[in-house]
Amino acid sequence: MTIEQKVTSGPLTKSGGALKQNPHQVRDAGERNLEAAIGRALRAVRQQQGMTVVELSSRTSISIGMLSKIENGITSPSLNTLQTLSHALSVPITTFFKGYEERREVQHVKAGEHVEIDRRGTRANHQYHLLGHIGANSSGVVVEPYLIVLTGGEDDVFPTFQHDGIELLYMLEGKVEYRHGDQTFLLEPGDNLLFDADERHGPEELVEVPARYLSIISYPQA
Repeated sequence: MTIEQKVTSGPLTKSGGALKQNPHQVRDAGERNLEAAIGRALRAVRQQQGMTVVELSSRTSISIGMLSKIENGITSPSLNTLQTLSHALSVPITTFFKGYEERREVQHVKAGEHVEIDRRGTRANHQYHLLGHIGANSSGVVVEPYLIVLTGGEDDVFPTFQHDGIELLYMLEGKVEYRHGDQTFLLEPGDNLLFDADERHGPEELVEVPARYLSIISYPQA
């Protein structure tokens, strides 16, 4: 079985949560054209404003079927239609064209060139290295990757964190007892922990030092 087949067939976890998209899929030429770019932009703006297709249809007198075709890149809307949509959504008409042939950012950080930052609770033996940052982008999601190095002693006291978004930890070295809410998890090299970061979380105990792990935080951009 190929990786693609594993991704698209069957549940990911015992709870039955299947992946919504194939991370190895490549968009074909039809999905990179102007109609598709307009459709993705329209859907993104509508969803950011918490508006349903039915509500947008009611505001614009454009049928639900036509809006669906526009959002899916099936049809090319006229300038009059785009102007009507821009007024209903209170955005410039140019908003719908931003994704067309837009430059996609990429960052390459060489070893030793990451940025060491101060984070709440940062102290001696606690190092937080920001590995890269891409701000406003077409995905609507901000991702903050960190390399965290903890070399404190057994009596070290750690702060708890609580913030928006989803966080993934991937253990590289050492062993850490990590808390999330009222649960604790022993993280060893190769282990990962994925969680809702709005719950209090943080290292509970350093079992084996030095401890190094990746922390990748994602949240909707403002």
